[in-house]
Amino acid sequence: MELTDLKVSRRTLLAGSALGVASVAGLGTRSYALDDAVDRWIARNAEPIGDLSQLRWSMSGAQIVGLGEAVHSTADLTRLKLGVTRYLVEHLGYRAIAFEDDWSLGTQLNEYVLTGRGDLKALVGQLSREARTQENAALFEYLRAYNSTHQDKVRFAGAEYFATRQLSYDAVDEYVARRTPSRLAELRRSLDPIRPNLDDIGAYLGWYWQLDNKAPYVANAQAVLELVESLPHRPNDRDYAITLQHARQIRSFYKAFSLPEDEIPAYRDARAAENVRWWQSFTRSKVIYWAASAHVANAPDLRVTAPPGPDTVFPSVGSYLHSWYGARYRPVGFTFDHGTAAGPTTLPPAAADWFEHRLAAAGRDQFTLDLRQRPQSTAVRSWLQAVAKTRGFPDAGPSSAMTGNSLAEWFDVLVHTREVTPATPL
Repeated sequence: MELTDLKVSRRTLLAGSALGVASVAGLGTRSYALDDAVDRWIARNAEPIGDLSQLRWSMSGAQIVGLGEAVHSTADLTRLKLGVTRYLVEHLGYRAIAFEDDWSLGTQLNEYVLTGRGDLKALVGQLSREARTQENAALFEYLRAYNSTHQDKVRFAGAEYFATRQLSYDAVDEYVARRTPSRLAELRRSLDPIRPNLDDIGAYLGWYWQLDNKAPYVANAQAVLELVESLPHRPNDRDYAITLQHARQIRSFYKAFSLPEDEIPAYRDARAAENVRWWQSFTRSKVIYWAASAHVANAPDLRVTAPPGPDTVFPSVGSYLHSWYGARYRPVGFTFDHGTAAGPTTLPPAAADWFEHRLAAAGRDQFTLDLRQRPQSTAVRSWLQAVAKTRGFPDAGPSSAMTGNSLAEWFDVLVHTREVTPATPL
């Protein structure tokens, strides 16, 4: 059983992680006469995607850059994100990546990109289902190739807790046995009862989700975290810091899936934001945060509608990063007009009230657009500052949309492609 095949709402597990697959019938390609101030501004400021050197100014002063895709499982957006990642690594000194997937699996992928140890296909095959593509594998191949020829390595981490594997439990147990054996029995009284009893973490989550009384699991996971927090350690002890991070993910896993379903998206993004911040502090590096646009966007009032169900409302990861880092956090939205995602899923042209609908004015198949410029036109400022709207949950049909906050708040830069095609499965 795969994590995304569980009898658990996909919106609950991956709220916002696959935004961007909504149907809008009857819309054709828009034709522009460029007689509108907003259209003219877009056409004048859109930069063709070439060597990406225009990003040097856009990213100036940033500590964390978020790369957010409007929909998972397209070849084109993934390749564009990889191109920007290469530029950030090779020209702007980024040396850490936080990826929208599980922390414990991320430690194995980090080992691969640093040393080449491990079976890359097998590791990528354990990512969330929509990420198991050749295009995503190319990211890790690039990182491994770069690290093999550079002393200043790029490191990788998963920013999520939602599939915390046995590896994290083993790491905590091993650390305490090695560093503070007098407390090992105490640790195991809390750790052993909550160890997953299935190798398939998706199946284990399905079992836990259905469990009536989750309180003992939450309490034991909290006890494990508190014990690790109380252990003596040297300042800046990186071995201890990694162990504590393992313990945090164990606690987050049990806590998250004990909550009412409508509270999980907010809990998830808050924890992911903390994990990205921790990774930046731990690596002492500039960080690339690779995720869906709904997480990357600076959207403290994010709302996803999916009638007839209730709205999904949560502050995004990007809103936390913006509050902590200010202008040192730069969210980049990778957007498109129409095409096909893996599935296959047809993606009709952007609806007239989605912000992407305007981007056809650029008259280019692919371009970047820096939204941090200060347009003189009142019409352009109004467009940038109005409440924005875009695609919603992929499984909710044509009435699903994402809104809350403005386009200028959501993203500092857009990387747009007119048409997308499906990613290639491993």
